[in-house]
Amino acid sequence: MVFEQEGIRLFNTLQIRYYGLIIVLAMLVAAFIAARLAKRDGKDPEHIWGGLTWAIIPGIILARLWFVLFPPIAMTAGCATPVTTDLCRDTAWYLQNFFNLQDGAIAIWSGGLSIFGAVIGGLIGAYLYLRRNKLSMGPWLDIAAVALPLGQAIGRWANWVNQELYGSMTTLPWGITIESAKRVGQYTSTIDYPVATTFFHPLFLYESLWSFLAFIVLLNVFLRYRSRLLPGDIFLLYVMQYSVIRFLLEFLRVEVTLVAGVNWSQVVCVVAFIAALVYFLYRHRAGAANPAPQQSAAA
Repeated sequence: MVFEQEGIRLFNTLQIRYYGLIIVLAMLVAAFIAARLAKRDGKDPEHIWGGLTWAIIPGIILARLWFVLFPPIAMTAGCATPVTTDLCRDTAWYLQNFFNLQDGAIAIWSGGLSIFGAVIGGLIGAYLYLRRNKLSMGPWLDIAAVALPLGQAIGRWANWVNQELYGSMTTLPWGITIESAKRVGQYTSTIDYPVATTFFHPLFLYESLWSFLAFIVLLNVFLRYRSRLLPGDIFLLYVMQYSVIRFLLEFLRVEVTLVAGVNWSQVVCVVAFIAALVYFLYRHRAGAANPAPQQSAAA
């Protein structure tokens, strides 16, 4: 076993990347917390692990598919220029190089997974599992909504390992350096932006800290105030809080995704926030909240 910069190499042939190890750790920790909450609430915690197994595959597929369909500008900057040496990896390129194990559409180990696609894919898998086992979706979504931010807080450190989630330049004391090979856009010039003296916003850290705070807040809501809420409300709160932080961080992000000149991630965040807020308010409107508030078995 040899420890390398990007991962652990076994038998000189198999490389296990730190990126993947951190993602797996994040999922296991989140599932463990969710299982504990389910058990505390009088539910069978085995359904958490069962739901996770159903959510993993569609979550990974949709996370990668979202990236392939909406690649960041760093991947497509060269598509609009006649210089053939410029990088041009748009959706068409990924589909044409689908089985390229280094950078193609299936090369998830090289980075390029979208949280939007991961959540949508995971929800699809979880929904199918819940339907198959005739379980009510709202209460289980609330449990997932508490654990998800903790998983995100851990998982964002995988972006630090790959040096792929950083923002614009900063003079703040917690700014980080990025090696030249991982830079994009104008920052690829080490003459104008020397590696040792150019610092960037650690967006992965900002989102990780926010997500951990969201975990604490949502856990407190789940344990203390859930009796005042309807099944699924905590999940709606999760959607709203993440939409806010992701929308704000996009202003600092270097590798944004543009569709017709508009930041696509911010559009998705605005739509998700408004939809979750409107649905939340509608459910609590006088006479609209037919389902009974949640009751904790351990309250």
